[in-house]
Amino acid sequence: MAAAKRKRGAAAAEDRSAKRERAEEHAGDPENPSAPSAEITVPPPVSMGKWKNKERVLVFSSRGINFRTRHLMQDLRTMMPHSKADTKMDRKDKLFVVNEVCEIKNCNKCVFFEAKKNMDLYMWVSNVPHGPSAKFLVQNVHTLAELKMTGNCLKGSRPLLSFDPKFDKEPQYALLKELFTQTFSTPHYHPKSQPFVDHVFTFTIADNRIWFRNYQIIEEDASLVEIGPRFVLNLIKIFQGSFGGPTLYENPHFQSPNSYRRMVRMAKAAKQKERQMVKEIRLEKRREVKEVLTEDVTDDVFVTPAEEKPEMVENEPPVQNINKKKKQKLMELKRKNVMKRKGLL
Repeated sequence: MAAAKRKRGAAAAEDRSAKRERAEEHAGDPENPSAPSAEITVPPPVSMGKWKNKERVLVFSSRGINFRTRHLMQDLRTMMPHSKADTKMDRKDKLFVVNEVCEIKNCNKCVFFEAKKNMDLYMWVSNVPHGPSAKFLVQNVHTLAELKMTGNCLKGSRPLLSFDPKFDKEPQYALLKELFTQTFSTPHYHPKSQPFVDHVFTFTIADNRIWFRNYQIIEEDASLVEIGPRFVLNLIKIFQGSFGGPTLYENPHFQSPNSYRRMVRMAKAAKQKERQMVKEIRLEKRREVKEVLTEDVTDDVFVTPAEEKPEMVENEPPVQNINKKKKQKLMELKRKNVMKRKGLL
């Protein structure tokens, strides 16, 4: 059977228009359910609300950060759909340049990671451009990719923020609570967010530090499983302005990493000096010339006077004490001698 030839030009256009007319005639026909319907239905949007809270957070860092800080920064961007990224800032630039970068990126909140000496990590949380801003030392960082974080959550879902009761007791922590709420909470009806709440951000105060944790909410029994990341924030100062200005609060319990490392080195040096002194004292004792004692002091320790005995003069010789066995032997010898003499032996 010969293959049908393909129509081209005007014939193909007439064929297409005829098919379209037939489809419109049979549209909505209950007897022919396979026929396409002319009505086009669009599913309603997931959220009918309006996006009013225009919070945008810029999350970026300075040059010189290590791999762990880079992963932590990427995890924060993943958890916050209202965040934006930017290139690393040069170390020589001053911090007030960050305000200009946020203005260019149309962001009114900023989380800036500052690395020093390739070992110390500082985090700035600021309300751009008028402030306030807080500076923290970041410690004990664990990222989302570690195997012990077994939880999971939907990307872009909105989190619940849980704060320790101590945040309401002291004014500096109350200010930080408001700053964290505006920074880490995903705005309602954000275009990139999902209308689900399946994880919790917890901020706990212990040992004069703020402990950050992220937990998944399990629907079956409402238990919590840690997702990550986790880190500890040691508050340094709170400033009135953005990345500077008058100091509102300074943490009296804060100890800089440089002074801590200096104390550790001094403790090690003190131990080493003590060992060296003990060693020198031992060598000096060995080198000392020992005195030769002519008289021994301990000679007269056990000298005791002898008891006086009365003098006795013996006029008779002492009686010899002969044992019974010796007597028997002597008697036998005498008998043998007598028998030999008589010729009986």
